[in-house]
Amino acid sequence: MSQDVVNGSVDARVGHEGTRIDLDDLTKRYRIGEVDVTALDGINLHVDEAAFVAIVGPSGCGKTTLLNMIGALDTPTSGSVRVAGVDVTGASQADRSMLRRHEVSFIFQTFNLFPALTALENVRFGADAARASDAAERAQQALAQVGLQDRQRHFPHQLSGGEQQRVAIARALATGNPILLADEPTGELDFRTGVQILGVLEEQARAGMTVLVVTHNREIARVADRVIELSSGKIVSDGPPPGGKADIGDLQW
Repeated sequence: MSQDVVNGSVDARVGHEGTRIDLDDLTKRYRIGEVDVTALDGINLHVDEAAFVAIVGPSGCGKTTLLNMIGALDTPTSGSVRVAGVDVTGASQADRSMLRRHEVSFIFQTFNLFPALTALENVRFGADAARASDAAERAQQALAQVGLQDRQRHFPHQLSGGEQQRVAIARALATGNPILLADEPTGELDFRTGVQILGVLEEQARAGMTVLVVTHNREIARVADRVIELSSGKIVSDGPPPGGKADIGDLQW
């Protein structure tokens, strides 16, 4: 990495002042057989600190690809990606791993839990990966936040799909990283639990975390500060929720 990381620390002078995420003219193409598929097409996006952002759009519009770019899980075909002031566009694998360890946490659709670890151990893994000195305490607190303090000794196969999703969410929260990327975080949850989790995510944004949630559920997007809509790899709208930000208690789905 160029001058953006010195001895593992972020140079705060890089990027737009007051922003955590900066994407400039970002394009991503994949080669599938003999065909080039454009997943992202000239994306320009800047997200502030302590923002709660929903990214919506139909399946295949580029939502998950966008998260993967921000989280340094994939590299762009062209354009630039800066996260927490770090230019990650051409960064080494080691520097990208460092960014994910200390700046970005993920909630994946597929949970990615370790089957041989208990719920508590899975959550503590996130805190340990972030080098948290109070990893055990963080793991306990995160499980309590998602309502699973009584299931901490259970293994993933002993948990429902919704409970596994909540363990995955707790693991991301336990890192304490300032940016949270969530891909359909309520997709496996019933309405009551989904509302609970949205409340937790909203609290994180109020506490200063930058939260990006990918969802196909436009009702969920009503509680975000900002809604970005993608279509065919392009941003087609970007602004507050139609009708204004809603209270979580007003949601229905």
